[in-house]
Amino acid sequence: MFNRKLLAGLFLAAILMNACSSPPEPSVQGGSLKIVATESFLGDIAQNVAGDRVKIDILLPITADPHEYQPTPGDMIKVASSQVIITNGLGYEGWLQKTLDNTGGTAQVIVSTRGLTPRPDPTGAHSDGDPHLWMNPANVIQYVQNIRDGLTQADPAGRDIYARNADAYIIKLRDLDQWIKTQVDQLPPNKRQLVTNHDALGYFASAYGFQMVGAVIPSVTTDASPSAQQMAGLIDTIKSSGATAIFLDAGENQNLARQIAAETGVKVVTDLYVETISAPDGPAPTYIDMLKHDVTRIISTLK
Repeated sequence: MFNRKLLAGLFLAAILMNACSSPPEPSVQGGSLKIVATESFLGDIAQNVAGDRVKIDILLPITADPHEYQPTPGDMIKVASSQVIITNGLGYEGWLQKTLDNTGGTAQVIVSTRGLTPRPDPTGAHSDGDPHLWMNPANVIQYVQNIRDGLTQADPAGRDIYARNADAYIIKLRDLDQWIKTQVDQLPPNKRQLVTNHDALGYFASAYGFQMVGAVIPSVTTDASPSAQQMAGLIDTIKSSGATAIFLDAGENQNLARQIAAETGVKVVTDLYVETISAPDGPAPTYIDMLKHDVTRIISTLK
């Protein structure tokens, strides 16, 4: 009798070897160009630039935590067979380089944050700084320009299409920025206090006049654990600041936040979308919808 697991492993290895040794050539029409974006929000931004010319595939499933993600064999095949990979950068996809090395992929990598200056990690643990730059739409204008330039490099014949689409989307981003400012104006400055599960809203807070009171996990990633002393310090800070809520990304572990809420009497909001957009039938199916949903939840909670 044959070993089915061994046979399946050999079959997967053969697929990977084929994908790595013979990457398909980009189509001059863009249609067969294989492009993958690492995160769902990034895929939506990129699709707005690509338009109908080329389909942007997404690597991470919706609601997956990029900080802790471990690529599957299917992800490795997808990476190995792509000509273009669109990333956030700044260490956000810490697993990606190892995946590229393991698959021998030779894809063009578009780093969406190129040219932007990140805020330092408050803990100093991550030398690349805070990668959550997309939480300020003004930064996403640079994302769009980097993606436009990268797609043009991969598919020069699509230059005019990518340029027109980028310009149109940048107008929408500027409108989004103004919309957020209008919404935040409804909230008195003394109520603009944010407590989050981890340090993911720093760029949002800085852009729109919020104070970051603290984070349950005092890190720009979720793969850290607060000490008992840090937990006690946050409880004291929340009590003295008058903050009224802790905001979590959908899918984040709620246990620590609820422990702190029990000690402080604050609300726990568990349905922000920061690291990912929602499913198509959810409240945040696009990047712009994601920001609008988050702002609406934050304003309505803090009023």
